[in-house]
Amino acid sequence: MWWPRSTRFTRRSSRDEMPPAGGGELGVLLKELNDLDQLRKEQEVVITKINNVHREICSSPEMVDKSVDAILLKLRGLYTRAKELSESEISASTALIGLLDGLLQSGASTAQRKKIEIGEQKKKRIKSDTDTARFSAASMRNQLDQAANLKGEQVAARVKSDDEKDEWFVVKVIHFDKETKEYEVLDEEPGDDEESTQKFERKYKLPMSCIIPFPKKGDASSAPDFGQGRQVLAVYPGTTALYRATVASHRKRKSDDYILEFDDDEEDGSLPQRAVPFYRVVALPEGHRQ
Repeated sequence: MWWPRSTRFTRRSSRDEMPPAGGGELGVLLKELNDLDQLRKEQEVVITKINNVHREICSSPEMVDKSVDAILLKLRGLYTRAKELSESEISASTALIGLLDGLLQSGASTAQRKKIEIGEQKKKRIKSDTDTARFSAASMRNQLDQAANLKGEQVAARVKSDDEKDEWFVVKVIHFDKETKEYEVLDEEPGDDEESTQKFERKYKLPMSCIIPFPKKGDASSAPDFGQGRQVLAVYPGTTALYRATVASHRKRKSDDYILEFDDDEEDGSLPQRAVPFYRVVALPEGHRQ
């Protein structure tokens, strides 16, 4: 007698080994076992039919010669069904394995799970703190290097700040001290000495938070692109002072001048639009007062 390898079963029905019905995952497990049991019963029926055809062929070869096409078609249909049932059994068995794994995991003691979770959280927290510290240190080193590279460059500097307003001017970086994290800058626009008629240059020592680098004049591609309606800090034409302004129109190219409307710059009841080079416009600092 011959049986297809993937469909031969000699075990007892799984119904004889089923646990009592339960709720939740146990209930799902019981249903899956019932489905698998039905699959195996149907497989047994198909195997019996296949064996019957085999016996018929062996006992009456002359009959087979007369109706060979019908017998072959019947066998093909039975084997096809046997294959489908075997594949269904594999899927059902895989689902059962997943359910059993879940039940085994849920059976672990709460205290043990908690201990594992706390340990994993602690490892993640330590790793996160270490990564953050490394990132912060690397970021600070990068910022200090960039600050040192600004020597000789013109930047926007907040040289005065009080409860009412901030004053920003174009200054030149003379030196940056990495230890104190302070810039030494020079206001190249001569100022008036209140006690004399002489002009003099002002020097300031300012923290990093008071300095904003300008975009590179010869590299418009690296400059930020502020869209229409965006508020910015920009150098007022003909001066070295920076004021808050609003971008009045869209630029076609990043190298084009910005068309800005400066706050408190009214003429005849309206704000005139003024052109400012892209390398004299920076983002408006948070909390700016004017």
